[in-house]
Order: sequence, then C-alpha cells, then structure tokens
Amino acid sequence: MLAWIQFGATALLLIAGVLALAAAVVGVSRFEFVLNRLHAAGVGDTLGILCIVAGLVVATGFHMDSLKLLLLIFFMWFTSPVSTHYVAQVEYFTNRHLENYVTFMGEADDGSDADGDS
Repeated sequence: MLAWIQFGATALLLIAGVLALAAAVVGVSRFEFVLNRLHAAGVGDTLGILCIVAGLVVATGFHMDSLKLLLLIFFMWFTSPVSTHYVAQVEYFTNRHLENYVTFMGEADDGSDADGDS
C-alpha cells in the first residue's frame, strides 16, 4: 500500500513539473516581447524543476541521493533568477526603443508623476 502512495505522489509531482515546463515553453513561444518571455521562462523552469526533482526525491526515497537532488534545487533556485536578471539588464541597456513597450516607474501616460502630482 505504501508503494502505491509513493508511486502516486511521484507521478503527480512529475506531471505537475512537466506541465509547468510545457506552460513555460508555450509562454516563451507566444509572447512577443523579450521581458515577457523571460518571465515565462523564469517562473516555468523554477516551478518545473522543483516539481520534477521533488518527484525524484519521493521516488528514490530519502537517503544520500535525495540530498544531492535537494542541492540541485538549491543551486537551480539561485542561478536561474540571476541569469534571467542579467538577460533582462542586457535588454534594458541595449534596446533603444524600450519605452515603446514598457512604462517605467515614475512615469504615467497622462504626463503626471506616479504620485498624482503634475
């Protein structure tokens, strides 16, 4: 009975991870602007990797291999946002027409400040 619970939890986590990664792929392919694509990729790979590796931890049981898999999650959670932020900075500093796509903080469409002051 315990093996079936372990199998079900593993299958559920792996399916959730694959669906998160598939949603990220769809978001990256459908969004037109680079920063939107980065957001879809960053959220999708973080959640997808977490679910898949957690499924592997449940499947293998809790022992030394589980520690290695948890370290994989730890390093992935630190490297993925840093690399996404770096690519976003490259886009920010190199795209001359960025103001056509985004509204920067402190700017409003009617010419007033974000605080409501003119």
